[in-house]
Amino acid sequence: MYRVSLVTQNDGLITGSAPPEPVHDDYGSSDGRWLEINWSERLHSVTVRSPLGETPVSYVDQGEGSPILLVHGLGGSWRNWLENIPFLADSHRVIALDLPGFGLSPMPEKPVSIPAYGDFLLNFAEAVGLGEETFLIGHSMGGFISTEAVTSAPGRFSRLSLISAAGISFATITGARKSVTAAIVKMMIPLAAGRIERNMARKRLRTASFVGVIAHPAMIDPRILWELGSYGTLHSPALYEAAYALGGYDSREGLGQIDIPTQIVWGQQDRLVPVGAAYSYAKRIKDSELSLIDDCGHMVQLERPARFNGEINRFASQTG
Repeated sequence: MYRVSLVTQNDGLITGSAPPEPVHDDYGSSDGRWLEINWSERLHSVTVRSPLGETPVSYVDQGEGSPILLVHGLGGSWRNWLENIPFLADSHRVIALDLPGFGLSPMPEKPVSIPAYGDFLLNFAEAVGLGEETFLIGHSMGGFISTEAVTSAPGRFSRLSLISAAGISFATITGARKSVTAAIVKMMIPLAAGRIERNMARKRLRTASFVGVIAHPAMIDPRILWELGSYGTLHSPALYEAAYALGGYDSREGLGQIDIPTQIVWGQQDRLVPVGAAYSYAKRIKDSELSLIDDCGHMVQLERPARFNGEINRFASQTG
């Protein structure tokens, strides 16, 4: 069994599954705390040995307390969590990394695959001193990688949140469809053509660049979009290889083995990984809870940061 809740405009929880009417009350609203932080002081690097080879990894480390590890998705970087790190770091040690081949972490020596990324994540957690009490949070491809790490090393993490997680939606894609799908996914990543200066300077082009992953791009602070686009595309040498690796890797059977508290958070208007995948994850992971964020796309943590942060904080403070 799993529990479903809608996170609505009043941040209350309503049991059910019918989509509410669109509301824009707090959409794109930022507390601005990420702008007050000197991120260069929190940026670190560590070399991790894994099936991906011996890889230098860039990451940010902020706060004290029980640890939270944030894992970005395809075409992303640690900057995907700019609206969340300051809030979560009020009561936790928060680490957000650039996966090998993304952000400031260089392309790995060995071939990219979901199992290799999963094993890498376990070795990274060890390298930066994260114990078994760590709360693992993965977005999109990062959610897929997180399930791989959790199922291959039971007991290594204390709880799990899957945010708009890829995986199930791509499990049956094989053969020529893998190449086609990888190309489509790559095209849907903001600013994939690399025309960042032109696109970011014009509101209409900026909106068009992000419409595949964000419900209302025009309502998001352009500075956030800049961080998302510049580091999500111009610094993603593993973009195509990782997109290709997603197709046809079927981890559905192993999801039933997850026995740590698991939260699934999804935007109701996610175009990249539609909400049906959320229900599929919830059905397969026993005693999981599903939180649906209304009027929200794929980038839940940046589109509605207050609701997202509240949901993560609520789940993190649960006992048992």
